[in-house]
Amino acid sequence: MILARVDGVVVSTVCHPSLAGFRSIICQPLDEHGRDEGLPFLAIDPEGAGQHERVLISTDGSRTRDIVKDPKSPLRNYVVAIVDEPEKEKSK
Repeated sequence: MILARVDGVVVSTVCHPSLAGFRSIICQPLDEHGRDEGLPFLAIDPEGAGQHERVLISTDGSRTRDIVKDPKSPLRNYVVAIVDEPEKEKSK
């Protein structure tokens, strides 16, 4: 599992047939302090995460292929959950 931030949505006129009907997003991996770590990657997003939201990504390629119902799908990442942001304490 990877903690990541949604940095954008991919719009494509041509894609692998297994990705038709699925929303693909650009994810920036984050370290334990919320800072960027590594290079962005693509994931399918069945949860509907918004721009700049933090998400939990599974890198289980076989589960991703099960979701898209294609054993030859090239994508291996999918959004498992949208991470709630902690409420900030109100200043007194």
